[in-house]
Amino acid sequence: MKANLTILALLLSCAAVPASAFDFSNLDIGKTMETLKKIKQANTDIDEPQEIELGQGIASNLLGAAPLMKNQRVQQYVNQVGRWLAMQTERPDLPWQFGVLEDNDINAFAAPGGYVFITKGLLARMNSEAELAGVLAHEISHVLRKHHLQAIKKGARTELMAEFTSEVIKEKGGNPALNKLVSAGTEVYTRGLDKGDEFEADRMGVVIAARGGYDPFGLPAVLQTLQAINPQDSGLALMFKTHPALADRLGLLDKLMANSFDRFENQPNLSARFMASMGNTK
Repeated sequence: MKANLTILALLLSCAAVPASAFDFSNLDIGKTMETLKKIKQANTDIDEPQEIELGQGIASNLLGAAPLMKNQRVQQYVNQVGRWLAMQTERPDLPWQFGVLEDNDINAFAAPGGYVFITKGLLARMNSEAELAGVLAHEISHVLRKHHLQAIKKGARTELMAEFTSEVIKEKGGNPALNKLVSAGTEVYTRGLDKGDEFEADRMGVVIAARGGYDPFGLPAVLQTLQAINPQDSGLALMFKTHPALADRLGLLDKLMANSFDRFENQPNLSARFMASMGNTK
Protein backbone atom coordinates (compact mmCIF):
# COMPACT_ATOMS: atom_id res chain seq x y z
CA MET A 1 0.00 0.00 0.00
CA LYS A 2 2.80 2.43 0.92
CA ALA A 3 4.58 1.69 -2.38
CA ASN A 4 1.35 2.32 -4.35
CA LEU A 5 0.80 5.65 -2.59
CA THR A 6 4.38 6.67 -3.36
CA ILE A 7 3.92 5.86 -7.07
CA LEU A 8 0.60 7.77 -7.13
CA ALA A 9 2.26 10.80 -5.54
CA LEU A 10 5.01 10.72 -8.16
CA LEU A 11 2.48 10.50 -10.99
CA LEU A 12 0.48 13.41 -9.61
CA SER A 13 3.61 15.52 -9.23
CA CYS A 14 4.64 14.74 -12.81
CA ALA A 15 1.18 15.65 -14.08
CA ALA A 16 1.72 19.19 -12.88
CA VAL A 17 4.88 19.59 -15.01
CA PRO A 18 4.61 20.41 -18.74
CA ALA A 19 5.47 17.45 -20.98
CA SER A 20 8.06 19.57 -22.74
CA ALA A 21 10.11 19.57 -19.54
CA PHE A 22 10.97 15.89 -20.06
CA ASP A 23 13.16 14.54 -22.83
CA PHE A 24 12.90 10.75 -23.20
CA SER A 25 14.54 10.61 -26.63
CA ASN A 26 17.88 9.35 -25.26
CA LEU A 27 16.48 7.06 -22.58
CA ASP A 28 17.87 3.51 -22.76
CA ILE A 29 14.93 1.48 -21.46
CA GLY A 30 16.94 -1.76 -21.38
CA LYS A 31 19.71 -0.24 -19.29
CA THR A 32 17.23 1.42 -16.96
CA MET A 33 15.38 -1.85 -16.35
CA GLU A 34 18.67 -3.66 -15.71
CA THR A 35 19.65 -1.02 -13.14
CA LEU A 36 16.29 -1.34 -11.40
CA LYS A 37 16.67 -5.12 -11.40
CA LYS A 38 20.10 -4.87 -9.76
CA ILE A 39 18.83 -2.48 -7.11
CA LYS A 40 15.96 -4.86 -6.32
CA GLN A 41 18.36 -7.83 -6.08
CA ALA A 42 20.75 -5.90 -3.87
CA ASN A 43 17.96 -5.12 -1.42
CA THR A 44 16.68 -8.68 -1.38
CA ASP A 45 17.75 -10.70 1.63
CA ILE A 46 20.48 -13.22 0.96
CA ASP A 47 18.90 -16.65 1.22
CA GLU A 48 20.13 -19.26 3.68
CA PRO A 49 22.29 -21.33 1.27
CA GLN A 50 24.03 -18.12 0.15
CA GLU A 51 24.45 -17.04 3.77
CA ILE A 52 26.12 -20.36 4.60
CA GLU A 53 28.33 -20.17 1.50
CA LEU A 54 29.46 -16.67 2.40
CA GLY A 55 30.04 -17.68 6.03
CA GLN A 56 32.21 -20.61 4.96
CA GLY A 57 34.48 -18.28 3.04
CA ILE A 58 34.77 -15.82 5.92
CA ALA A 59 35.38 -18.65 8.42
CA SER A 60 38.17 -19.97 6.19
CA ASN A 61 39.80 -16.54 6.22
CA LEU A 62 39.58 -16.37 10.00
CA LEU A 63 41.16 -19.82 10.27
CA GLY A 64 43.88 -18.68 7.90
CA ALA A 65 44.80 -15.96 10.39
CA ALA A 66 44.66 -18.28 13.42
CA PRO A 67 44.25 -22.07 13.11
CA LEU A 68 42.13 -24.22 15.38
CA MET A 69 43.67 -25.23 18.67
CA LYS A 70 44.96 -28.81 18.42
CA ASN A 71 43.04 -30.18 21.38
CA GLN A 72 40.21 -32.44 20.24
CA ARG A 73 38.73 -32.74 23.72
CA VAL A 74 38.36 -28.98 24.08
CA GLN A 75 36.95 -28.61 20.56
CA GLN A 76 34.34 -31.31 21.16
CA TYR A 77 33.38 -29.78 24.49
CA VAL A 78 32.92 -26.27 23.07
CA ASN A 79 30.88 -27.69 20.18
CA GLN A 80 28.72 -29.61 22.64
CA VAL A 81 27.92 -26.48 24.62
CA GLY A 82 27.48 -24.31 21.51
CA ARG A 83 25.16 -26.70 19.68
CA TRP A 84 23.01 -27.16 22.77
CA LEU A 85 22.59 -23.38 22.94
CA ALA A 86 21.83 -23.17 19.22
CA MET A 87 19.04 -25.70 19.75
CA GLN A 88 17.32 -23.14 21.99
CA THR A 89 17.04 -20.60 19.16
CA GLU A 90 14.82 -20.03 16.13
CA ARG A 91 17.54 -21.29 13.77
CA PRO A 92 18.53 -24.70 15.16
CA ASP A 93 18.96 -26.25 11.72
CA LEU A 94 21.89 -24.12 10.58
CA PRO A 95 25.11 -26.16 10.23
CA TRP A 96 26.45 -24.75 13.49
CA GLN A 97 30.19 -25.12 13.97
CA PHE A 98 32.14 -23.93 17.02
CA GLY A 99 35.88 -23.75 17.40
CA VAL A 100 38.69 -22.54 19.65
CA LEU A 101 41.41 -20.63 17.80
CA GLU A 102 45.09 -21.07 18.66
CA ASP A 103 45.41 -17.41 19.57
CA ASN A 104 46.37 -15.91 22.93
CA ASP A 105 44.55 -12.66 22.21
CA ILE A 106 41.16 -12.27 23.91
CA ASN A 107 38.30 -12.26 21.45
CA ALA A 108 35.38 -14.13 19.89
CA PHE A 109 33.93 -14.09 16.37
CA ALA A 110 30.85 -15.23 14.48
CA ALA A 111 30.45 -15.65 10.73
CA PRO A 112 27.16 -15.85 8.80
CA GLY A 113 25.61 -19.28 8.52
CA GLY A 114 26.47 -20.52 12.01
CA TYR A 115 30.27 -20.37 12.41
CA VAL A 116 31.44 -19.30 15.87
CA PHE A 117 35.00 -19.03 17.17
CA ILE A 118 36.54 -18.03 20.48
CA THR A 119 40.24 -17.61 21.08
CA LYS A 120 42.34 -19.74 23.39
CA GLY A 121 43.20 -16.55 25.26
CA LEU A 122 39.55 -15.82 26.04
CA LEU A 123 38.78 -19.41 26.99
CA ALA A 124 41.68 -19.40 29.46
CA ARG A 125 40.10 -16.43 31.28
CA MET A 126 36.83 -18.27 31.91
CA ASN A 127 35.93 -19.92 35.19
CA SER A 128 32.77 -21.88 34.42
CA GLU A 129 30.65 -23.46 31.72
CA ALA A 130 28.06 -20.73 32.31
CA GLU A 131 30.66 -18.14 31.29
CA LEU A 132 31.50 -20.13 28.15
CA ALA A 133 27.78 -20.43 27.39
CA GLY A 134 27.30 -16.69 27.82
CA VAL A 135 30.05 -15.84 25.31
CA LEU A 136 28.89 -18.44 22.79
CA ALA A 137 25.29 -17.27 23.12
CA HIS A 138 26.40 -13.67 22.41
CA GLU A 139 28.09 -14.82 19.19
CA ILE A 140 25.13 -17.04 18.26
CA SER A 141 22.94 -13.93 18.57
CA HIS A 142 25.00 -12.15 15.91
CA VAL A 143 24.20 -15.01 13.51
CA LEU A 144 20.51 -15.04 14.43
CA ARG A 145 20.16 -11.30 13.82
CA LYS A 146 22.40 -11.46 10.72
CA HIS A 147 24.48 -8.56 12.01
CA HIS A 148 27.52 -9.35 9.87
CA LEU A 149 25.37 -9.89 6.77
CA GLN A 150 23.80 -6.47 7.24
CA ALA A 151 27.23 -4.88 7.73
CA ILE A 152 28.48 -6.54 4.54
CA LYS A 153 25.43 -5.44 2.56
CA LYS A 154 25.82 -1.90 3.90
CA GLY A 155 29.44 -1.70 2.81
CA ALA A 156 29.20 -3.56 -0.50
CA ARG A 157 28.45 -1.87 -3.79
CA THR A 158 24.94 -2.31 -5.13
CA GLU A 159 26.08 -4.13 -8.25
CA LEU A 160 28.25 -6.50 -6.23
CA MET A 161 25.31 -7.56 -4.06
CA ALA A 162 23.19 -7.89 -7.17
CA GLU A 163 25.71 -10.24 -8.75
CA PHE A 164 25.89 -12.41 -5.66
CA THR A 165 22.12 -12.66 -5.20
CA SER A 166 21.54 -13.39 -8.90
CA GLU A 167 21.28 -17.06 -9.80
CA VAL A 168 21.77 -16.23 -13.47
CA ILE A 169 25.43 -15.26 -13.33
CA LYS A 170 26.57 -18.28 -11.33
CA GLU A 171 29.04 -20.20 -13.42
CA LYS A 172 30.62 -23.60 -13.11
CA GLY A 173 33.80 -22.07 -11.75
CA GLY A 174 31.91 -20.32 -8.93
CA ASN A 175 30.57 -16.86 -8.33
CA PRO A 176 33.25 -14.15 -8.69
CA ALA A 177 31.16 -11.84 -6.53
CA LEU A 178 31.40 -14.33 -3.66
CA ASN A 179 35.16 -13.92 -3.37
CA LYS A 180 34.81 -10.15 -3.28
CA LEU A 181 32.13 -10.33 -0.61
CA VAL A 182 34.17 -12.77 1.48
CA SER A 183 37.04 -10.28 1.39
CA ALA A 184 34.72 -7.40 2.25
CA GLY A 185 33.10 -9.48 4.99
CA THR A 186 36.43 -10.37 6.57
CA GLU A 187 37.25 -6.66 6.88
CA VAL A 188 34.22 -6.25 9.14
CA TYR A 189 36.13 -8.09 11.86
CA THR A 190 38.83 -5.42 11.95
CA ARG A 191 36.28 -2.58 12.08
CA GLY A 192 33.71 -4.15 14.35
CA LEU A 193 29.92 -4.03 14.25
CA ASP A 194 27.71 -1.13 15.29
CA LYS A 195 27.42 -0.66 19.04
CA GLY A 196 23.71 -1.34 18.80
CA ASP A 197 24.44 -4.78 17.33
CA GLU A 198 26.78 -5.65 20.19
CA PHE A 199 24.30 -4.49 22.81
CA GLU A 200 21.55 -6.53 21.14
CA ALA A 201 23.77 -9.62 21.13
CA ASP A 202 24.44 -9.13 24.86
CA ARG A 203 20.72 -8.90 25.59
CA MET A 204 19.88 -11.93 23.49
CA GLY A 205 22.87 -13.88 24.76
CA VAL A 206 21.79 -13.89 28.40
CA VAL A 207 18.30 -15.05 27.37
CA ILE A 208 19.62 -17.89 25.21
CA ALA A 209 21.95 -19.01 28.00
CA ALA A 210 19.04 -19.05 30.44
CA ARG A 211 16.94 -21.08 27.99
CA GLY A 212 19.74 -23.63 27.92
CA GLY A 213 19.64 -23.93 31.71
CA TYR A 214 22.76 -21.87 32.40
CA ASP A 215 23.24 -19.09 34.90
CA PRO A 216 22.48 -16.01 32.75
CA PHE A 217 25.04 -14.04 34.74
CA GLY A 218 27.82 -16.00 33.01
CA LEU A 219 28.29 -13.35 30.32
CA PRO A 220 28.47 -10.43 32.78
CA ALA A 221 30.96 -12.44 34.83
CA VAL A 222 33.26 -12.74 31.78
CA LEU A 223 32.94 -9.02 31.07
CA GLN A 224 33.84 -8.24 34.67
CA THR A 225 36.90 -10.48 34.41
CA LEU A 226 38.03 -8.67 31.27
CA GLN A 227 37.37 -5.30 32.89
CA ALA A 228 39.87 -6.20 35.60
CA ILE A 229 42.67 -6.83 33.07
CA ASN A 230 45.16 -4.04 32.42
CA PRO A 231 43.63 -2.07 29.50
CA GLN A 232 47.13 -1.68 28.05
CA ASP A 233 47.38 -5.46 27.59
CA SER A 234 48.02 -5.98 23.87
CA GLY A 235 45.84 -9.11 23.92
CA LEU A 236 42.78 -6.90 24.39
CA ALA A 237 43.58 -4.39 21.65
CA LEU A 238 41.34 -5.79 18.90
CA MET A 239 38.44 -6.51 21.25
CA PHE A 240 38.53 -2.96 22.64
CA LYS A 241 38.70 -1.60 19.09
CA THR A 242 35.73 -3.61 17.81
CA HIS A 243 33.41 -3.63 20.84
CA PRO A 244 31.72 -1.03 23.05
CA ALA A 245 33.33 -0.17 26.39
CA LEU A 246 33.00 -2.98 28.92
CA ALA A 247 31.50 -0.58 31.48
CA ASP A 248 28.74 0.36 29.03
CA ARG A 249 27.95 -3.28 28.27
CA LEU A 250 27.84 -4.18 31.96
CA GLY A 251 25.68 -1.15 32.75
CA LEU A 252 23.07 -2.11 30.17
CA LEU A 253 23.04 -5.74 31.27
CA ASP A 254 22.68 -4.67 34.89
CA LYS A 255 19.55 -2.68 34.02
CA LEU A 256 18.16 -5.55 31.96
CA MET A 257 18.83 -8.31 34.46
CA ALA A 258 18.24 -6.59 37.78
CA ASN A 259 14.65 -7.78 38.14
CA SER A 260 14.35 -10.23 35.28
CA PHE A 261 16.49 -13.20 36.27
CA ASP A 262 16.81 -15.22 39.44
CA ARG A 263 20.41 -16.05 40.21
CA PHE A 264 21.09 -19.65 39.28
CA GLU A 265 23.03 -21.93 41.58
CA ASN A 266 26.18 -23.37 40.01
CA GLN A 267 25.56 -26.95 39.00
CA PRO A 268 28.38 -29.17 40.38
CA ASN A 269 28.36 -31.54 37.40
CA LEU A 270 28.84 -28.64 34.99
CA SER A 271 31.71 -27.23 37.05
CA ALA A 272 33.45 -30.60 37.01
CA ARG A 273 32.89 -31.00 33.29
CA PHE A 274 34.28 -27.54 32.60
CA MET A 275 37.44 -28.13 34.63
CA ALA A 276 37.99 -31.58 33.13
CA SER A 277 37.56 -30.34 29.56
CA MET A 278 39.82 -27.31 29.87
CA GLY A 279 42.87 -29.46 30.48
CA ASN A 280 46.01 -27.47 29.73
CA THR A 281 44.36 -24.35 28.29
CA LYS A 282 44.99 -22.34 31.46
